[in-house]
Amino acid sequence: MSRQIVLLAFNIRSLWNVGSLFRTSDSFAIEKIFLTGYTATPPRREISKTALGAEETVSWEKAEDPVKVIAKLKKQGFTIVALEQARGAVDLDKYEPPSKVCLIVGHEVLGVPKELLKLCDAVVHIPMHGKKESLNVAVAAGIALHQLRSFKGRL
Repeated sequence: MSRQIVLLAFNIRSLWNVGSLFRTSDSFAIEKIFLTGYTATPPRREISKTALGAEETVSWEKAEDPVKVIAKLKKQGFTIVALEQARGAVDLDKYEPPSKVCLIVGHEVLGVPKELLKLCDAVVHIPMHGKKESLNVAVAAGIALHQLRSFKGRL
């Protein structure tokens, strides 16, 4: 049995980041991307430029309200995990993902808002070792999706 992973992107303002999320999701066989808030959707030239066709191969859904998507996913048995630098966040490399997980990524500057963090079952962060305190949202999502997909623990 393979781990089921979906991605929820909230208020991603850069169309290039959205395209990168599609391409990265394709590489890790992510089941679906939920584009929520004001996150743009295909078809857009800027998305296609970085997605390189992944916007046509990865299943996606537009939903204005991420709270409704989270509620639906919880009913389907998904564990909701935010990728955010927040108090109590677990190091990504120490997190043991369940068999069904939804990863939430947020706005490039503001991150995942507190009202969504409250709905999450877990919050994870990528330990930073350099001088900068954060990564680009698409890069961070790629690291997290790789970790979730490659974790060899329980399924």
